[in-house]
Parts: sequence; structure tokens; C-alpha cells
Amino acid sequence: MLTFPQGFLWGAATAAHQIEGNNVNSNWWPKEHAEGTTMVEPSGDAADSFHRYREDIKLLADLGLNSYRFSIEWARIEPERGFTSRSAVDHYRRMVDTCHEFGIEPIVTLMHFTVPRWFENDGFWRAKDAADLFAHYTELALPVVAEGVNYVCTINEPNIAAMLAGGEDAANLVAHGLPDPDLQVADALLLSHQRSREVLSQVSGLKTGWTIATQAFVAVEEEGAAEKLVEYGHPREDWYLENVKGDDFVGVQAYTRTFIGPEGPRPVAENVETTLTGWEFFPPAAGIGVRAAWELTDHVPVMVTENGIATADDSRRIAYTQGALEGLHACIDDGIDLLGYLHWSALDNYEWASGFKPTFGLIAWDKQTFARTPKPSASWLGEVARRNGLEASVTPAA
Repeated sequence: MLTFPQGFLWGAATAAHQIEGNNVNSNWWPKEHAEGTTMVEPSGDAADSFHRYREDIKLLADLGLNSYRFSIEWARIEPERGFTSRSAVDHYRRMVDTCHEFGIEPIVTLMHFTVPRWFENDGFWRAKDAADLFAHYTELALPVVAEGVNYVCTINEPNIAAMLAGGEDAANLVAHGLPDPDLQVADALLLSHQRSREVLSQVSGLKTGWTIATQAFVAVEEEGAAEKLVEYGHPREDWYLENVKGDDFVGVQAYTRTFIGPEGPRPVAENVETTLTGWEFFPPAAGIGVRAAWELTDHVPVMVTENGIATADDSRRIAYTQGALEGLHACIDDGIDLLGYLHWSALDNYEWASGFKPTFGLIAWDKQTFARTPKPSASWLGEVARRNGLEASVTPAA
């Protein structure tokens, strides 16, 4: 039995726009409905979790998990510039209270890709006052996290957000061949993160950080590949980790790996197992991401805030998670301060431009009735959480 530290967080994660439904004031809503959009379908009602969050949180608790990372939606809290929806603030505060009712540790994310329409129309992250506006939004959100919340993620995957701003198609959020990030946006996101942390410091004891998509870049054994890895990987990952030195924690979000040749990133090999998103089935990604974060941040505590696979074969989800957790346990054995593991995702959800087809969830739901059905992987992970330990596999996952 591989035992994890006392107080280890075992949970699952979601993002508001991907499960709540009808987030009409978000900048993503018009993208989904625009003529000629590359998105295969709109988010629509999604999983209707805006209304069914209590059921979802209770399900996680009944399964045996002890934590839930969810995001709150800026576009609901400030649907128009300068206007605050008190009911939206109260809604998210009720989510925090519901977590505590069922013995769940709430981990709150302030911004998970989506922003209000007005923010994008007024210049997006390139606007001179972007950091001021995000700091103001953080002020509005303080009642949500002022009591009973120990961890707040300010910005989800700023490295992917900067790449999206640089021209990345939303259908390919983490894959080979990512475009150059918009460095102006990267700087704005860092400043916004820092300003948000200043606001959140008003709450005594609150721990804050941001979450980074780590992509396990690997240089092939060819001349020039190692140099290309540094050139390619630093502005897409390392820079964001280096800039969290001094934060309370850093989130690692790991799924797969990318091989880098002297010419740059290479497509996934044809002879490897892939997931519904076309990514290589690669359980060690989580451990690699945690080790990179630990070293590049000068030992800031790490939390795996996302890890999982899109698959229709739930037995492969269990196998993937088993391999990921074995790698994470090795990180702990090596002295890394790992706070917890939050599986992506609690529910099958709206995967941006790919729609609802890539199923990442521990819990399925009916598109007509919204009835929830936990998968075997949910029960498996819940039992691991109850034991706070994992039975080591006879043959570790490759």
C-alpha cells in the first residue's frame, strides 16, 4: 500500500462555463454561436450544474472524496462593467457552504479561461487597465472566499490563455505545435495574478496561487533538439513556474507529453495509445509536471489541480489514474510538498471547441434529464481517498 500524507486532498475539479450552462454574458458564449465558428456545438445548458451543484457536491462526498475545485464566473458576478450581481456572489457563497455541509474542502478558482463580454470588448488582457479590472473583480469575489476557504487559484492556465491570445485554436488547448504566446497578454496575466493575490491577502490564512498546464516536453536524441526544447518550452511553461516564487502554492495540470525535435514539437506517434483528444496516454505526466514545478519555483508547495484523460473506456481512466498516482507518490517520497490530487473532471463536461464528445468525467449525466451516474472510476478513486492510500500495481503503468 502506498500511503499518502495525512490531510492529503483527494478530489475532482470543474470549471464554471464547462458545467454550469447558459453562461450568456461570458465571452465564450458568442464565440460558440458565431457564424462559421470552429466550435462543434454550443455549451447550452451544459450539465446544468448552476442549479444542481448541491447534488454534485454530495455525490463527491458520498464517493469518498474530500475536496472539490470549482471556478466562479466573473461574467455572472459582474455581467456589465461596474455592475455587481449580489445574487451571483451569494450563489457561489452557497456553494462554499454546501461543500462544508458535506465535509468537502472547497478550492475556488477565480478565472478559468472565460471573462465577461464587456472585458473582451474593452481590450481583453491587452487593455491598460486589465489588472485593475481583475483586482476589482477579486474584491467583488471576497465574500465568496472570506470564510471557510483555504485555497484560491487566481488564474487557470495563464500559459494556455496567452497562447489562445496568440492565435491558438480552442480545439487544441494542449497539444503539439502550440503557437507563440502573446507576451503582452502573459505579462498582463502575471500582473493580474499578483494584484489579485494582494486583494486576497486581506483574508487571514488564505493560500493563493495560479495553475500551470505542464506538458512534459521531451527532447529527442538528435542534434539541436535540447536547445530547441529550451527555446520552445520556456515561454510556454517554465516562465510561468519561475514567476510563482513566493506564492503560497502552485497548481499543476498535467495530461500528456510532447516530443521536441530540432525542428520543434512533433505529432503524436502513430503506434501509441491515444485518448479522445488525440493526446498520448501517458500517466507519468503528472509526476513530471510536479517535479518541474517544485524545482522551478524553488520549492513552492504543489497541488495537482487537474489530471485525467478523455476516454469512453472507463477501465483506461482507472489505469491512467493509477499510474499517475504512483508517480505522485514517488514525488512525495523524494521530499516534494504535494498538497493534493484533483482529478479532471468531476463531470463529463463541455470541452470548449470539441463540445461534449471528449468525456473526462468521473460522473456521467443524461443530456435530457441531467441525471447523474457515477462511473466505476469514481468509486475506485473514492476508495483510494477513503484509505488515503493506493495499492501499488504489480506492473507500473508505462
